[in-house]
Amino acid sequence: QVQLVESGGGLVQAGGSLRLSCAASGRTLSMYVMGWFRQAPGKEREFVAAIRFGGSTYYQDSVKGRFTISRVNAKNTVYLQMNSLKLEDTAVYYCVADRVLRWSAGSVEFWGQGTQVTVSS
Repeated sequence: QVQLVESGGGLVQAGGSLRLSCAASGRTLSMYVMGWFRQAPGKEREFVAAIRFGGSTYYQDSVKGRFTISRVNAKNTVYLQMNSLKLEDTAVYYCVADRVLRWSAGSVEFWGQGTQVTVSS
């Protein structure tokens, strides 16, 4: 089992920034791709970003250039730095872990409890 605990969500004005953190524990995390999904009201969960143990990163097109995912392996922690936030970024953000890169939510192995990000005008 892998346990994931997110923090850092909140309310921010459009154009502002937030940093989400995800603390992971459990199995050898070097085996896992870590990432973030989000779910806006009335919409399906969607891929946001992911990072391999070696540092390779992947992003949804709508967040490229605005969001940055990083991980500190020694701390078993993953971060999502979100800049230039837009109203459409409002969602519950979930930290995820899987042994392979997952682009769709249905196959992801481990989920955190989620943290709310609300962007206001």
